[in-house]
Amino acid sequence: MSMLAWCYKHLARPVLFAFDPEFVHNVTLKGLEWVSASAPLSGMMRSLCKSPELPVTLFGQKFPNPIGLAAGMDKAGIALRAWESMGLGFSEVGAVTWYAQPGNPPPRVFRAIADEGIVNRMGFNNEGAKKLSEVLIRCKEKGRWPGHPVGVNLGKSKKTSLEDAPQDYASSFRELKELADFFVVNVSSPNTPNLRKLQDKDALKAIFSQLQEVNRKGRGDAKPILLKVAPDLTFEALEDIVEMIPRLEIAGIVATNTTITRPKSDQPKLMRVYAEAGGLSGKPLRERSTEVIKFLYQRTGGKIPIIGSGGVFSAEDAWEKITHGASLLQIFTSLVYEGPLVVRKINLGLQELLKVNGLACIQDAVGSAVKK
Repeated sequence: MSMLAWCYKHLARPVLFAFDPEFVHNVTLKGLEWVSASAPLSGMMRSLCKSPELPVTLFGQKFPNPIGLAAGMDKAGIALRAWESMGLGFSEVGAVTWYAQPGNPPPRVFRAIADEGIVNRMGFNNEGAKKLSEVLIRCKEKGRWPGHPVGVNLGKSKKTSLEDAPQDYASSFRELKELADFFVVNVSSPNTPNLRKLQDKDALKAIFSQLQEVNRKGRGDAKPILLKVAPDLTFEALEDIVEMIPRLEIAGIVATNTTITRPKSDQPKLMRVYAEAGGLSGKPLRERSTEVIKFLYQRTGGKIPIIGSGGVFSAEDAWEKITHGASLLQIFTSLVYEGPLVVRKINLGLQELLKVNGLACIQDAVGSAVKK
């Protein structure tokens, strides 16, 4: 462990964890917004957090390395250059909804410290697609756009009915289509009432039909549109989704969102956190998300790109997901528990694992532990 990583884990983190999680998140994000706005600060962070080049080409785009930022960390897209400076290979902003909404009432974020997990029920709090569009345009105009791909996570507005969900998603996509490199349809968050019902075959067909219509008819090139799935889906439900991928032109799968299941615990503090409603992320999700990745990779014959998410704290965690079928990975909770240098640590570890296994690049490792 480097000295800076040690200082975060043993000095900074105990102080940060003395405060409300959402308050800490907001203060940290404000600091990263300042970093993003300042070329000298961005350069300083880049020199401290520099990751090795582990390029991955996917969706016709080059990712500097396979470790990206998961949606939910930077909903408003205000710290894009800082994420690149942190060494991340891509970033996903949002979730964004067509209508601005406050989300669920606080408190709505809880740390499961002993298990290195987080329970949240944020509820797609954001300022709406038009506001995000303004932020991203301003970011480009001021030269703060990162050199890595940027995705947008699309959610459904709470006040929009399930029947009107396709138009809600399409409105956000139409507003943002020219501003991002890829999009992710989020129908798997547990924190918007009935949202997960949209993972049903008919609902997905209606949503993607509208999105692809906008994709084809809109200005500029068509953009890759991915689907984010819940870890709580049965393999039968996942099989239904796999069957629809070609028809709906789904470019890839993000596996997975947070889980509504809870690990067993006899620790009073953990039991109190796990009693809270919301989605659980972090280490308790690692095993299940890898199972879903493996299933999807096998069922698609490795032909559909998978972005793995859930419990990636180390190079070994990342390698497990890559060798079971993930081409790219996303992190969120490990940034909270390990600090910003976790990105560099994971990528350096992956570089070493490639050498040990005699592989030339990340793409050679994808699915190598799975029989197609």
